[in-house]
Amino acid sequence: MADPLLFNPRTYDPAHFDPETRRLLRATVDWFEERGKRRLLEDYRTRAWLADFLAFAAKEGLFATFLTPAAAATGEDQRWDTARIAALNEILGFYGLDYWYAWQVTILGLGPVWQSENAAARARAAELLTEGEVFAFGLSERTHGADIYSTDMLLEPDGDGGFLASGSKYYIGNGNAAGLVSVFGRRTDVEGPDGYVFFAADSRHPAYRLEQNVVHSSKYVSEFRLQDYPVAAEDVLHTGRAAFDAALNTVNVGKFNLCTASIGICEHAMYEAVTHAQNRVLYGRPVTAFPHVRRELADAYVRLVGMKLFSDRAVDYFRSAGPEDRRYLLFNPMTKMKVTTEGEKVIDLMWDVIAAKGFEKDTYFANAAVEIRGLPKLEGTVHVNLALILKFMRNHLLEPVEYPAVPTRLDAADDDFLFRQGPARGLGSVRFHDWRPAFDAYADVPNVARFREQADALCAFVATLAPDEAQSRDLDFLLSVGQLFALVVHGQLILEQAGLTDLDGDVLDELFSVLVRDFSGHAVELHGKDSATGAQQAWALGAVRRPVVDEARAARVWQRVEALSGTYEMAP
Repeated sequence: MADPLLFNPRTYDPAHFDPETRRLLRATVDWFEERGKRRLLEDYRTRAWLADFLAFAAKEGLFATFLTPAAAATGEDQRWDTARIAALNEILGFYGLDYWYAWQVTILGLGPVWQSENAAARARAAELLTEGEVFAFGLSERTHGADIYSTDMLLEPDGDGGFLASGSKYYIGNGNAAGLVSVFGRRTDVEGPDGYVFFAADSRHPAYRLEQNVVHSSKYVSEFRLQDYPVAAEDVLHTGRAAFDAALNTVNVGKFNLCTASIGICEHAMYEAVTHAQNRVLYGRPVTAFPHVRRELADAYVRLVGMKLFSDRAVDYFRSAGPEDRRYLLFNPMTKMKVTTEGEKVIDLMWDVIAAKGFEKDTYFANAAVEIRGLPKLEGTVHVNLALILKFMRNHLLEPVEYPAVPTRLDAADDDFLFRQGPARGLGSVRFHDWRPAFDAYADVPNVARFREQADALCAFVATLAPDEAQSRDLDFLLSVGQLFALVVHGQLILEQAGLTDLDGDVLDELFSVLVRDFSGHAVELHGKDSATGAQQAWALGAVRRPVVDEARAARVWQRVEALSGTYEMAP
């Protein structure tokens, strides 16, 4: 029987969505299943461009339906709905990150357009989507990376109200085929932030020169160069500070997708790993009879469940965001840095079990083990996102305010606020609801109570032992503190979602036993930091806890893991 907590193509029925969303999601699953595993793996090995998938998406109107906001809609059921976007992320990750990547960078390319007041550009984008085109986001450069302050894409006024753009961009997905590329640059005649410009370019224009794919992959991660590319007034999306804000706000929208892609990768790999281990006999015993194997696979399972619970609940905050509720600005980088690094741990735990099998060419796992590494490193590194969430730590832990309860958001609404987020500043003013009630509701779960002790200890640390001025410049020290804070936020949203979905108590307890161990590990790491004071070192060791052990509970969770064996294998 399929595990209801995991995506399984054999039983998948997204009945909680409207009929057209349900049809498109199921059609996507069926398209991959009908192609089969052999074709999936062969295309990955040969680095085939995704023409067949994009043709399918165009025929079904997949991108147009899911990625056209209601205000720009040209057909029925078109809206920007984060819940169904997350569902498609998971499906595409399940079958291969290459497919997800083409979709993801289309989302990024659309971000500056949908935020623009340029009606002609928005109409053009909507038309291109209906024609099945993909999009690209021309921000990064070879020398400067995503340091947009230092862009060398230069726009020189042409004397007729337009510009000639020259410069190169690097690491730009879909740059080989995009009908529209949102390109960030700066004017040569205006100094400072007022000179920034976001404009729309066409990859088929003669002044657009495609240089190379910078990776060996079906993903086309391009380097391209513009040489005297004509930018007319109708091509300009944003100017000045608004262009800078559009860049950051687009990344806010796009990086949310990484968590659910990571989840899909882990789910497919888990089916393969558990099935292999359960049917593998060593020294006269099934591999899964060894205690360390059971622990690793059970840890991988509950971590994966935690990834799903956190991400599902984060969707609700993302969709409920507005000018007076910007809590998503914390939960969004959390999905990016925490969920995706959990995905790496899940793959590593399973790989320790299946060992050499994880390298074999006829497994999805071999691809997953490579692709899972990319997600923590895209749309800002883990370090960048950890540093970002630290800006919210004091307000979140110590200074809660009242907010109306946020319900589960599976309604067919258009998430239009994401394209009018406003200036990308003022993070210190973002306030949060009290995190404690989520823990109070599960105070009778032994490891939730144990973790709560650690969370309360972190509050005491922030209140009495917070980093001093010198430590505030020591990013290595701060990142250790950030890991501890991230665990509290991770646990909070997991518990909120557990309450909304009536999660099995054994799974929840086992999951929090893992989080207790994680917190202890990061506390020990903090203890060893060069700049930690004596009082901070003492606090760190005092925050170490042992999870509450329950062999019967662990055995029941193992039965759930064991039951995954044979429940899904992709058709050849």
